[in-house]
Amino acid sequence: MTGAHWPARPGAPALVLASASRTRAAMLRNAGLAFETVPAAIDEAAVKQRLRGDGASAERVAGMLAELKAERVACAIAAERPDALVLGADQVLDLDGALLDKPADRAAAAAHLRRLSGKRHRLVSAAALLRGGQRIWDCTDSASLVVRPLSARFIAAYLDAAGADALDSVGAYRLEGLGAHLFASVDGDFFTILGLPLLPLLDFLRSDGALDP
Repeated sequence: MTGAHWPARPGAPALVLASASRTRAAMLRNAGLAFETVPAAIDEAAVKQRLRGDGASAERVAGMLAELKAERVACAIAAERPDALVLGADQVLDLDGALLDKPADRAAAAAHLRRLSGKRHRLVSAAALLRGGQRIWDCTDSASLVVRPLSARFIAAYLDAAGADALDSVGAYRLEGLGAHLFASVDGDFFTILGLPLLPLLDFLRSDGALDP
Protein backbone atom coordinates (compact mmCIF):
# COMPACT_ATOMS: atom_id res chain seq x y z
CA MET A 1 0.00 0.00 0.00
CA THR A 2 1.40 3.35 -1.02
CA GLY A 3 1.88 6.29 1.33
CA ALA A 4 2.36 8.78 -1.50
CA HIS A 5 -0.14 11.55 -2.19
CA TRP A 6 -1.18 12.94 -5.54
CA PRO A 7 -1.34 16.74 -5.33
CA ALA A 8 -4.74 18.37 -5.04
CA ARG A 9 -5.15 21.83 -6.46
CA PRO A 10 -4.92 24.71 -3.95
CA GLY A 11 -8.33 25.44 -2.54
CA ALA A 12 -9.82 22.19 -3.81
CA PRO A 13 -12.79 21.01 -1.74
CA ALA A 14 -12.39 18.13 0.69
CA LEU A 15 -13.25 14.64 -0.56
CA VAL A 16 -15.52 12.60 1.71
CA LEU A 17 -16.11 8.88 1.15
CA ALA A 18 -19.65 7.99 2.21
CA SER A 19 -18.83 4.35 2.81
CA ALA A 20 -17.45 2.02 5.45
CA SER A 21 -15.84 -0.17 2.76
CA ARG A 22 -12.22 -0.93 3.55
CA THR A 23 -11.62 -1.86 -0.07
CA ARG A 24 -12.89 1.45 -1.47
CA ALA A 25 -10.88 3.39 1.11
CA ALA A 26 -7.77 1.43 0.15
CA MET A 27 -8.35 2.16 -3.54
CA LEU A 28 -8.54 5.91 -2.92
CA ARG A 29 -5.57 5.79 -0.56
CA ASN A 30 -3.46 3.80 -3.02
CA ALA A 31 -4.30 6.36 -5.71
CA GLY A 32 -2.82 9.02 -3.45
CA LEU A 33 -6.07 10.83 -2.70
CA ALA A 34 -6.61 12.69 0.56
CA PHE A 35 -10.08 11.98 1.90
CA GLU A 36 -12.20 11.51 5.00
CA THR A 37 -14.48 8.55 5.63
CA VAL A 38 -18.02 9.17 6.88
CA PRO A 39 -20.14 6.00 6.57
CA ALA A 40 -23.71 6.54 5.42
CA ALA A 41 -26.46 5.24 7.69
CA ILE A 42 -29.05 3.79 5.34
CA ASP A 43 -31.02 0.56 5.33
CA GLU A 44 -29.54 -0.95 2.17
CA ALA A 45 -31.61 -4.12 2.39
CA ALA A 46 -34.87 -2.16 2.53
CA VAL A 47 -33.86 0.04 -0.40
CA LYS A 48 -32.86 -2.99 -2.47
CA GLN A 49 -36.11 -4.77 -1.66
CA ARG A 50 -38.19 -1.75 -2.68
CA LEU A 51 -36.29 -1.18 -5.92
CA ARG A 52 -36.37 -4.84 -6.90
CA GLY A 53 -40.07 -4.91 -6.14
CA ASP A 54 -40.44 -2.10 -8.67
CA GLY A 55 -38.53 -4.16 -11.25
CA ALA A 56 -35.32 -2.11 -11.08
CA SER A 57 -32.25 -3.43 -12.88
CA ALA A 58 -28.99 -4.21 -11.11
CA GLU A 59 -27.57 -0.99 -12.56
CA ARG A 60 -30.48 1.03 -11.19
CA VAL A 61 -30.17 -0.53 -7.74
CA ALA A 62 -26.43 0.13 -7.50
CA GLY A 63 -26.79 3.67 -8.83
CA MET A 64 -29.61 4.57 -6.45
CA LEU A 65 -27.77 3.18 -3.43
CA ALA A 66 -24.60 5.08 -4.37
CA GLU A 67 -26.51 8.34 -4.67
CA LEU A 68 -28.52 7.77 -1.48
CA LYS A 69 -25.33 7.17 0.50
CA ALA A 70 -23.79 10.38 -0.84
CA GLU A 71 -26.98 12.36 -0.17
CA ARG A 72 -27.23 11.11 3.42
CA VAL A 73 -23.65 12.09 4.25
CA ALA A 74 -23.81 15.38 2.32
CA CYS A 75 -26.84 16.36 4.40
CA ALA A 76 -25.12 15.35 7.65
CA ILE A 77 -22.01 17.47 7.00
CA ALA A 78 -23.66 20.36 5.12
CA ALA A 79 -23.41 22.84 7.99
CA GLU A 80 -19.67 22.30 8.49
CA ARG A 81 -18.51 21.50 4.95
CA PRO A 82 -21.09 22.66 2.41
CA ASP A 83 -18.62 22.54 -0.49
CA ALA A 84 -17.21 19.07 0.21
CA LEU A 85 -17.17 16.50 -2.57
CA VAL A 86 -19.13 13.55 -1.20
CA LEU A 87 -18.56 10.21 -2.90
CA GLY A 88 -21.12 7.43 -2.57
CA ALA A 89 -20.58 3.98 -4.05
CA ASP A 90 -22.27 0.62 -4.14
CA GLN A 91 -21.86 -2.77 -5.75
CA VAL A 92 -24.41 -5.48 -6.47
CA LEU A 93 -23.93 -9.04 -7.68
CA ASP A 94 -26.35 -10.14 -10.39
CA LEU A 95 -26.70 -13.91 -10.78
CA ASP A 96 -29.25 -14.71 -13.48
CA GLY A 97 -31.40 -11.77 -12.37
CA ALA A 98 -31.09 -12.45 -8.64
CA LEU A 99 -29.16 -9.94 -6.53
CA LEU A 100 -27.00 -11.48 -3.82
CA ASP A 101 -26.32 -9.61 -0.57
CA LYS A 102 -23.23 -9.80 1.61
CA PRO A 103 -23.32 -13.11 3.49
CA ALA A 104 -24.16 -12.70 7.16
CA ASP A 105 -22.13 -15.70 8.32
CA ARG A 106 -20.07 -18.66 7.14
CA ALA A 107 -23.13 -20.74 6.27
CA ALA A 108 -24.49 -17.94 4.08
CA ALA A 109 -21.08 -17.52 2.42
CA ALA A 110 -20.99 -21.25 1.62
CA ALA A 111 -24.49 -21.01 0.17
CA HIS A 112 -23.39 -18.08 -2.03
CA LEU A 113 -20.44 -20.06 -3.34
CA ARG A 114 -22.57 -23.10 -4.09
CA ARG A 115 -24.92 -20.90 -6.12
CA LEU A 116 -22.03 -19.25 -7.98
CA SER A 117 -20.20 -22.53 -8.67
CA GLY A 118 -19.78 -23.20 -12.39
CA LYS A 119 -21.76 -20.11 -13.39
CA ARG A 120 -21.28 -16.63 -14.81
CA HIS A 121 -22.32 -13.61 -12.77
CA ARG A 122 -22.01 -9.85 -13.04
CA LEU A 123 -20.63 -7.34 -10.58
CA VAL A 124 -22.21 -3.92 -11.08
CA SER A 125 -20.41 -1.01 -9.40
CA ALA A 126 -21.81 2.51 -9.24
CA ALA A 127 -20.53 5.79 -7.84
CA ALA A 128 -22.03 9.24 -7.41
CA LEU A 129 -20.32 12.49 -6.46
CA LEU A 130 -22.24 15.34 -4.83
CA ARG A 131 -21.26 18.94 -4.19
CA GLY A 132 -23.54 21.30 -2.31
CA GLY A 133 -26.11 18.52 -2.15
CA GLN A 134 -26.29 18.27 -5.94
CA ARG A 135 -25.05 15.36 -8.04
CA ILE A 136 -22.23 16.53 -10.29
CA TRP A 137 -21.00 13.15 -11.56
CA ASP A 138 -22.03 9.52 -11.61
CA CYS A 139 -20.80 6.34 -13.22
CA THR A 140 -21.98 2.75 -13.41
CA ASP A 141 -19.88 -0.09 -14.79
CA SER A 142 -20.11 -3.87 -14.79
CA ALA A 143 -17.78 -6.85 -15.05
CA SER A 144 -18.52 -10.46 -15.96
CA LEU A 145 -16.95 -13.29 -13.98
CA VAL A 146 -17.12 -17.07 -14.34
CA VAL A 147 -16.66 -19.19 -11.22
CA ARG A 148 -15.13 -22.59 -11.84
CA PRO A 149 -16.94 -25.67 -10.48
CA LEU A 150 -16.33 -25.76 -6.73
CA SER A 151 -16.42 -28.89 -4.61
CA ALA A 152 -17.79 -28.89 -1.07
CA ARG A 153 -14.27 -29.68 0.15
CA PHE A 154 -12.82 -26.69 -1.69
CA ILE A 155 -15.52 -24.34 -0.40
CA ALA A 156 -14.83 -25.41 3.19
CA ALA A 157 -11.07 -25.00 2.75
CA TYR A 158 -11.51 -21.61 1.08
CA LEU A 159 -13.75 -20.31 3.86
CA ASP A 160 -11.27 -21.56 6.47
CA ALA A 161 -8.47 -19.64 4.75
CA ALA A 162 -10.43 -16.50 3.85
CA GLY A 163 -11.93 -16.01 7.29
CA ALA A 164 -13.77 -12.72 7.81
CA ASP A 165 -12.85 -11.50 4.31
CA ALA A 166 -15.45 -13.89 2.90
CA LEU A 167 -18.16 -11.93 4.72
CA ASP A 168 -17.01 -8.54 3.47
CA SER A 169 -18.19 -8.68 -0.14
CA VAL A 170 -21.38 -9.61 -1.97
CA GLY A 171 -19.81 -12.65 -3.60
CA ALA A 172 -17.97 -13.95 -0.51
CA TYR A 173 -14.65 -13.29 -2.22
CA ARG A 174 -11.94 -10.71 -2.78
CA LEU A 175 -10.50 -11.08 -6.25
CA GLU A 176 -7.34 -9.30 -5.15
CA GLY A 177 -6.74 -12.02 -2.57
CA LEU A 178 -7.63 -15.66 -2.08
CA GLY A 179 -10.79 -15.15 -4.11
CA ALA A 180 -8.68 -15.45 -7.26
CA HIS A 181 -8.74 -19.22 -6.73
CA LEU A 182 -12.49 -19.29 -7.40
CA PHE A 183 -12.45 -18.14 -10.99
CA ALA A 184 -12.17 -19.63 -14.45
CA SER A 185 -12.30 -16.25 -16.22
CA VAL A 186 -12.82 -12.55 -15.57
CA ASP A 187 -13.90 -9.91 -18.08
CA GLY A 188 -14.01 -6.31 -16.97
CA ASP A 189 -12.22 -3.48 -15.23
CA PHE A 190 -10.29 -4.54 -12.13
CA PHE A 191 -11.36 -1.50 -10.11
CA THR A 192 -15.00 -2.09 -11.01
CA ILE A 193 -14.65 -5.62 -9.65
CA LEU A 194 -13.24 -4.20 -6.42
CA GLY A 195 -16.29 -1.97 -6.07
CA LEU A 196 -15.51 1.47 -7.51
CA PRO A 197 -15.10 2.77 -11.10
CA LEU A 198 -11.87 4.47 -10.07
CA LEU A 199 -10.47 5.57 -13.44
CA PRO A 200 -13.60 7.53 -14.48
CA LEU A 201 -13.63 9.10 -11.01
CA LEU A 202 -10.03 10.26 -11.30
CA ASP A 203 -10.73 11.59 -14.79
CA PHE A 204 -13.63 13.66 -13.48
CA LEU A 205 -11.65 15.00 -10.51
CA ARG A 206 -8.96 16.19 -12.92
CA SER A 207 -11.45 17.79 -15.30
CA ASP A 208 -13.29 19.43 -12.41
CA GLY A 209 -10.10 20.96 -11.07
CA ALA A 210 -9.89 19.00 -7.83
CA LEU A 211 -6.67 17.25 -8.91
CA ASP A 212 -3.68 18.42 -10.87
CA PRO A 213 -3.88 17.00 -14.41
